[in-house]
This record gives sequence, C-alpha cells and structure tokens, in this order.
Amino acid sequence: MNLSELYDRALKGEFLDVEEGVFLFETAPLTELMFIADERRKIQVPHGKVTWQIDRNVNTTNVCIANCKFCNFYRIPGHADAYITDIDTYKRKIEETFRWGGDQLLLQGGHHPELGLSFYTTLFRQLKDLYPNLKLHTLGPPEVAHICKLEKKSHHEVLSELKKAGMDSLPGAGAEILVDRVRRLISKGKCGAQEWLDIMHEAHKLNITTSATMMFGHVETLHERMEHLIKIREVQSRKPAEAKGFLAFIPWTFQDVDTLLTRIRGVHNLTTPEEYIRMIAISRIMLPNVKNIQASWLTVGKQTAQLCLQAGANDFGSIMLEENVVSAAGAPHRFTAKGIQEAIREAGFEPQLRNQQYEWREIPSAIEEQVINY
Repeated sequence: MNLSELYDRALKGEFLDVEEGVFLFETAPLTELMFIADERRKIQVPHGKVTWQIDRNVNTTNVCIANCKFCNFYRIPGHADAYITDIDTYKRKIEETFRWGGDQLLLQGGHHPELGLSFYTTLFRQLKDLYPNLKLHTLGPPEVAHICKLEKKSHHEVLSELKKAGMDSLPGAGAEILVDRVRRLISKGKCGAQEWLDIMHEAHKLNITTSATMMFGHVETLHERMEHLIKIREVQSRKPAEAKGFLAFIPWTFQDVDTLLTRIRGVHNLTTPEEYIRMIAISRIMLPNVKNIQASWLTVGKQTAQLCLQAGANDFGSIMLEENVVSAAGAPHRFTAKGIQEAIREAGFEPQLRNQQYEWREIPSAIEEQVINY
C-alpha cells in the first residue's frame, strides 16, 4: 500500500477498507495523519467552530444484569445500594439543569429485569408533561434490546413507542467494540454487535437521531477497531435520505480503576495520548459520512482533547453537569462552561454552544456562576 495514494483517497472521502485503515494507523507519521483528518474536517464542518453542550447524565436505575466487566456503577437486583430514580429527584435535577443553561437529560440506566416498556414510556411522558422544552437523549441500543426481550416486541415496535412517549434522540451507548469476540469477553450480557447495528438502523428509519461510540484500549485488536468503524459507516450509508442518522461519533478510552476486567483479567488501559489522537484522526478518515467527531476530554483530559481539534475532531461534547458511570471507573476530568470555552479558544478555535441536533444555541445570560458553583 502507498501512503500518498491513501491520503488522496481519504481527502476525497472514499471508503477505505479495514487493511487500509490499519496501515494508515500504523505507518502514517502523526503530523501527516492529523493534517489529512483536519482537511477532511474542514470539508465536512467548514464553519471552523468547535461545538459543545450543556446537559446532565441522569441514571434511571443502577440495577443491571448485563454484568459488564468494565462497569463499577451497576448493582445486582436486591443489592442494598440499588435504586430507581423517583420523580421528585428528576424534578430537582431538571430544574437545576435549566438554571445552569442545560436543555437536555442524557437518561440511561441498566438492564433492570423488571422495568419494561411501560415504565419508560410513562416516565418520558411524565417528564415531557412537566417540562415540555426538555430534550430526552435516552437509553441506548442494549437497553432497547433488553426492553424488546422483556416485552417480546420488535425493535420497530419498541422504538416507535419510545419516540411517541418523548424520546428525542438515541445515544450510541453500549457499542464498546462492535465485534462479538470482544463483546463476549467484556459485555456478554448485552446485545450482540449485529443487534446493536440493527436497532440503530431501525431508529434511523423512524427518523430518530442517533450517535455512535467506541470504547477502546482493552482486549480489542487494531483490526477490530477498523471493523467497528466500517460497521458504523455501513449503517450510516443505509439511512433514509431525510434522516440525520449518526450525527456524531465519539471514541473514548477504557477506564480501568477497580474494574473486573482489570482485577480478574489483568487488562489495563495503556492508551497513550498519541494513540488517542491517531484514533480520532482515523475516525474522521474512515467515517466520511459522519459529520461530527467528538474528542472525549472526560477520559483523556484537556490537553490531549485540545490536540484532537487539530486532528479531525470538531466537537468537545458536554460539560456534563452530572456523570456517574464512566467516573465510577476512574475518569477524573471535569469542565465548567467557562473552562470548556477557554480550552477551545486555547486550541485556536471559536467555541459554539449547541443542542443534541447540532443546532447552535445562544449562551444563557445567567449560566456561568451557577455552573462554576456546581
């Protein structure tokens, strides 16, 4: 393979295959890889701004029977710490979120064996009745798959009901690596790779906006990372013309503090800053039909995330007024509204507040003090 030829094809937005992606990742000088990815970013996101968001990750429940080996957050049914969030807690957290400039809840939980479709549709309707302007970025394909199994309903039936009840968008949660060899080792209790992809395709057919993620730096191979990217790309290629499909792709690194994957299997996150930057650049190159690439400052920190803005990323994600799952495995990084904008400016870009649909928002006048005090 020839690097110059691959660069030319990448700049044109051609679909590279697995071997070509691996070759670029392994052999391209970092500066050249960053340059090609940055040029692709300029083509796909020509305004040149770096977007960010204010929302809050609230968990419906911490009860889960999936038993993922990288998760410290979940509790088994009957555990003393198990909970289901009550409506008064939602009200308090939503009203705080609005005061601090947020417009959305990222609402996720676990595979609770007793929470079926009616629980979620009732909750969504109740929240929308109380707060009509609230956006619900909710669940994820594994949770949808779990509800389908409990109810013995199709993906279409469950997603249709969730959308009618108030689901505004579907996060790309639970993707990990979309290769079943890996999933059997780290998240055997979740849906398989194909079902994850099928649910996303069905969501796109229903015109539900989605995102996609990848958690890497554990037991996967580089070849499997490229397979993951190509599967995302293929689903995006099949979306209806009027659907937004995958609006963003977010690769983030395995957080290994006290996880079963680390304690029992001895798997550690050895991802270096350079490797993460390469992964961002490759994501931009391998996904020419996904517009937004997000740098995960939560897992890699401010400085590495800033460098990613020169390597194809155009989004800094949310300041996350609350986040419990990734943090429970050791992610230490935090941003305020002021801090995230300063970080974007330090990297040479103009920050732009957005919503989940990547539409621009004005910054609320009373936001800063509230967020910083939080």
